[in-house]
Amino acid sequence: MIIRKDYFEEVLAFRDKQIIKVITGLRRCGKSLFMEQIIAKYLADGIHENQIIYYRLDELENEKILDYKTLYETIKARLVDNKKNYIFLDEIQLCPEFQKAVDSLYNKKNTDIYLTGSNSDLLSGEIVTLLSGRYITINMQPFSFSEYLKGREENDLPVADLEQCYYDYVRYGSLPFTVQLKSDERNIHQYLNGVYNTILLKDISVRHQINDISNLEAVIRFIFANTANICTSKKISDTLTSGGRKVSQPTVENYMRYLEECFMVYRVERYDIKGKEYLKTLCKYYIADTGLRNMLLGYRNIDSGHILETLVFLEFKRRKYEIYTGKIGDMEIDFVARTPRSITYIQVAESVKDEATLERELKPFRKLKDAYPCVLITLDKTLNEDFDGVKHINALDFFMGQL
Repeated sequence: MIIRKDYFEEVLAFRDKQIIKVITGLRRCGKSLFMEQIIAKYLADGIHENQIIYYRLDELENEKILDYKTLYETIKARLVDNKKNYIFLDEIQLCPEFQKAVDSLYNKKNTDIYLTGSNSDLLSGEIVTLLSGRYITINMQPFSFSEYLKGREENDLPVADLEQCYYDYVRYGSLPFTVQLKSDERNIHQYLNGVYNTILLKDISVRHQINDISNLEAVIRFIFANTANICTSKKISDTLTSGGRKVSQPTVENYMRYLEECFMVYRVERYDIKGKEYLKTLCKYYIADTGLRNMLLGYRNIDSGHILETLVFLEFKRRKYEIYTGKIGDMEIDFVARTPRSITYIQVAESVKDEATLERELKPFRKLKDAYPCVLITLDKTLNEDFDGVKHINALDFFMGQL
């Protein structure tokens, strides 16, 4: 029952406002529990239980209301006159044309509506036709490292050795329920396999009518194995074709988009720092959870540097930065992290104890002509805090909130 503080603050800022709150994110990242926590908070604040209308649309008992007209009429009959009604609909995408019911409920004026769903395309593309300008999206991710530590404490797991906790976090991933399985590798593997297959079958294959999923799985494996690397549809298509699979480039492009839609991966575009323009080519892809990656590919042959870079990316995303990979001349900077007021340049390396590695990581910073801060994030325990103006931060300190 870890309270997701940042998400709570985001939702509560819009409480009682005439705007629909849409909570999206990877399956099993904690959306349903979060919705229940919001309800508990509102009840504790004195809202009467008859003002709370809550349906989990993935439960069999609610199958009868998976028609938008029936859903609307069912909720309408429960509305309390002259009071605010708080409507919570979990896994709303299971109701075809749900936006019609939601739009009509929104127009009642005495409603405050909260939705969850596991598909970004569904909750941004289809919903926008009727609800444009009437909703905000809250993108929920699995546990951050600091939330993971709280989960370990709650489940009587040791937290004194932060480094070991980090390696467990990398190994088993950040989905909240895995913490309750207390590092039981067999059970965690079984649980993650179930999550993966649900996404593969329900969120992708059924939705997009894919009959032969072997090629889809091959694309997933490729991207999972190459997190934090530049991935192009042509490269993936060529690689799979050379291995005996005939997968066209347009098909790969579709599969990559489907993986983004269900939050399994994130695509990060490049930014030409010198030319001050966004580039649409040679994007990097980052996986949403290392546990799913390890379940699928095994625990060996992990590129720990790219895994660290992936986790740093996810942490910046949690902190609401706008993130790009940077291009400066013929060199790359791992991240250009933007806020409305500032830019931060970031390089990530597992270690810079080797002088050649340190020089390689610092060299792109020297080409920068502006005065925005530069940060080097590593797992080194003993470190110089500054390299000619480049701030050096231990990754575990960064995950715990420092920057």
